[in-house]
Amino acid sequence: MVGFKNRYLVMEVFLDPNRDLGYDDPIIISQHNMSNAIKDSILLNFGECGLAASAGSFQIKYVNPITKICIIRASREEYQKVWSAITMVRSIGNCPVLFNLLNLSGSIRACKAAALKCDEQKFEQYKNTIGDKLTSGTTQEMQNCLEKIKLMEH
Repeated sequence: MVGFKNRYLVMEVFLDPNRDLGYDDPIIISQHNMSNAIKDSILLNFGECGLAASAGSFQIKYVNPITKICIIRASREEYQKVWSAITMVRSIGNCPVLFNLLNLSGSIRACKAAALKCDEQKFEQYKNTIGDKLTSGTTQEMQNCLEKIKLMEH
């Protein structure tokens, strides 16, 4: 019996720094928001058949709302369709976004290592940028995210 073959994409989400901050609507990058935006893009660009073909293994495995790093699983046959649909996503909620592929792998173990490395680097950069304004709550939330990625399974 052959196991189901997947591809894992480590993506970085860039929020638009020029967006209108006049309204009190904080954008929280979550698995649900990202999944809906990507599925809508697949439906728009590849139709119902494309969505049905990719929906079998499509899953957002991990999202870090602080560093905006995420891991997305797709089947080996459909990952290019999912990847192209991700590049066509222009907003999550009301916030314009861009996606950047950091790593593509066939195993969750390799993607976990790449995502962990990127998360640690981005959090160090975040700490250096924020400086003394860094709260213990933010530090604890980041530690929780790092633990979550270490414990992630198939």
